[in-house]
Amino acid sequence: MKSLKELFKIGKGPSSSHTMGPQKAAHLYATRYPHASHYDVTLYGSLAATGKGHMTDTAIREVLEAHAPVTIHWQPEVFLPFHPNGMRFSADDANEWTVYSIGGGALSEGKATGDHFDSPEVYPLHTLTDILAWCQRTGRSYWEYVDQCEGEALWPYLQTVWETMQASVERGIEHEGVLPGPLGLARKAPVYYVKATGYKQSLQSRGLVYAYALAVSEENASGGTIVTAPTCGACGIVPAVLYHLSRGHHFSDERIRHALATAGLIGNVVKHNASISGADVGCQGEVGVACAMASAAACQLFGGSPTQIEYAAEMGLEHHLGMTCDPVCGLVQIPCIERNAFAATRALDANLYAAFSDGHHRVSFDHVVQAMKQTGHDLPSLYKETSEGGLAKTFGA
Repeated sequence: MKSLKELFKIGKGPSSSHTMGPQKAAHLYATRYPHASHYDVTLYGSLAATGKGHMTDTAIREVLEAHAPVTIHWQPEVFLPFHPNGMRFSADDANEWTVYSIGGGALSEGKATGDHFDSPEVYPLHTLTDILAWCQRTGRSYWEYVDQCEGEALWPYLQTVWETMQASVERGIEHEGVLPGPLGLARKAPVYYVKATGYKQSLQSRGLVYAYALAVSEENASGGTIVTAPTCGACGIVPAVLYHLSRGHHFSDERIRHALATAGLIGNVVKHNASISGADVGCQGEVGVACAMASAAACQLFGGSPTQIEYAAEMGLEHHLGMTCDPVCGLVQIPCIERNAFAATRALDANLYAAFSDGHHRVSFDHVVQAMKQTGHDLPSLYKETSEGGLAKTFGA
C-alpha cells in the first residue's frame, strides 16, 4: 500500500476523479509539450458522461489554455479497458498519451509494469486482518503501525490535513448563497448550524454533525479547497466527525492526528484491495469508505480496542453496500451532499454499537471490502457516475 499522503490530498473540488485527477494530468502533459500550437483532449466513459457537471473541461482548460488552444471531445459511450475514467491527450495531432483518473485524485497509465505513477509501497501488510493481528501481537494500535511504516515525516502532513479540514468546515458554516450549476441548490450548512445550537444537548450533537458535513460538502461543490477523504465527493464525513469530537470532547491535535492515521489506514486498505472510485464501484466506494474511515477514527478516540475499531469500520462500510453513484446533472450536489451528512452520523452510530460489543463478530472488514468490490463491478454502468440511472434519471423525468 502507498503512503497516506496519496490518500489525503489537498485540492479544489468538486470531484477528485473528475476534477483533481484530470487537472493533474493536464499539468503533466503541458510540462511535456509546452510549445504545442494546439491540444486535443478526449474524455471517455464516466469522465465524458458527467464531466461538464463536474467541471472536468474547465479544470483541463485552466491548465492547457495557458499554452495553446484546446479542443475537448466527449465520448460517454466509449469505455477504455482499464478504468471508466479514461483520457487521451494529443499535441498538434501527435504525441498521444492515454491516462486514467482512478479515484481520489490518483492517476494511472493502466500498465502492469512501468507505470509512471507507480509510487513506492510503504505498508508491507495489505489487509486489516493482518494489521489487526500485528496490533494484537505487539500490543500497539493502528496509528502506531502507520507510524512504524511512514515515520515522523507523516505527522506534519497530517497536521496540515487537519488544519485544512477545520478551515473547510468553518468556511462552509459562514458561506451562504446558492451552489453553482443548474440545480439552484441553496447552501444549508449555516442554517443547520444556527438551528442546531438552539436545540437541547441530545439533539444539538446530531444537528451539529449534519452542519459540519454539509459545510465541507458544500465547499467542495462550489470548488473550494478540501481534503480527499478518501475522495472529494465524500470529503465531508471524516472532517465532520473529527471537528465535532474535537470541539465537543476537547481532544488534542495529537490525538486527532492519530485518529486521522487510523482513518487513512482504513481507506488505504480499501483503495489497495478494491476501489474508492464512484465510476468503478459506485458511491459505496466513496461515501461508504468515508463512513468506515470516520467510524474507525471515532472508535479510536473513545478508547476502542483494535478489534472494536475494526468492527466499527466494518459496519460503516457494510451498511453502504450497493449504494449507487447517480449524481443529478452530473453535479456533486444531489444526492451527494446529504449522503455526507447522514454517513457522518452513521459513523458515530457505528462507533457506539462497536463500543457496546467486545469487538468480535462474524463478517470481517476484509470480507466486506471484497463484497463491495464485487457488488460495484456487478452494478451496470448507468449507476456508476454516468448520470444515466437512479436519481439522475428519475429526478429530471
